[in-house]
Amino acid sequence: MGMAPPVGTHVEPQVFRQVLGHVPTTVTVVTASTADGPAGLVVGSFVSVSLEPPLVGVFIAESSASWPPMSGTGSFTVNVLAHDQQELCARFARSGGDKFADLTWWESPHGNPVLPGTTAWLDCLVQQVQKLGDHFFAVAEVVGLGVAGSVPPMVFHRGALHTVTGPAPATPRTPHPTPGKGPS
Repeated sequence: MGMAPPVGTHVEPQVFRQVLGHVPTTVTVVTASTADGPAGLVVGSFVSVSLEPPLVGVFIAESSASWPPMSGTGSFTVNVLAHDQQELCARFARSGGDKFADLTWWESPHGNPVLPGTTAWLDCLVQQVQKLGDHFFAVAEVVGLGVAGSVPPMVFHRGALHTVTGPAPATPRTPHPTPGKGPS
């Protein structure tokens, strides 16, 4: 059993990033229709917040150049990338340029870009945006959504993009030792 760090210990950002890299995350492209046309950015921190009402949240780096024009629109669409959409991911991960050039997409009920070939999409109305650390946390109500059948999603884990191939095989789990209990 590992020792707990002493209270008040400073966690180095690079260590924090390295440890959290072991937590798999969804890869999404958040899109919106702005006054200057369609906009979008890759968001790896997407979370389900509530069922009643249906709320989701996205965390966006405060350094994002794409978010400011999107933040004033009042709505966005979360596009959950499919396992084979590395090219689309790279397109929306870069800063600047026309990310929608030569890309076919359709409009969500609130006029936001829904990207082709994704695993799922959620059309959202922004409820609140809060600054937390070096990110903005946007909470939004889901007002429309859809899935593309059984297309496996893309996952980011340990610094690389992966695919989810299906359920893990059922294997007997080794129980973790319970502190303070020895063999009986």
